[in-house]
Amino acid sequence: MYLHLGQSVVVPHKNILGIFDLDNSSWAFKTREFLERAEQEGRVVSVCDDLPRSFVLVGGEEGPPTVYISQLSPSALLRRTESNWFE
Repeated sequence: MYLHLGQSVVVPHKNILGIFDLDNSSWAFKTREFLERAEQEGRVVSVCDDLPRSFVLVGGEEGPPTVYISQLSPSALLRRTESNWFE
């Protein structure tokens, strides 16, 4: 199963480490530091044209996880995972 993050980007459910609200989580120093480091290392992928509302942490088989920035709300992404949007 896959989760559609926006702009034709899909990721496997099994690789999703977390779905986070960008407004609520980015106020924490450690989260901002993590996102800044990921961007410096080229591990951030923006899949939105509008105001970003969430980020999804996706781990692969090797290397550090990738951060996907999405304009979809965390609740919308959660509904998609629960309803098996792409089976």
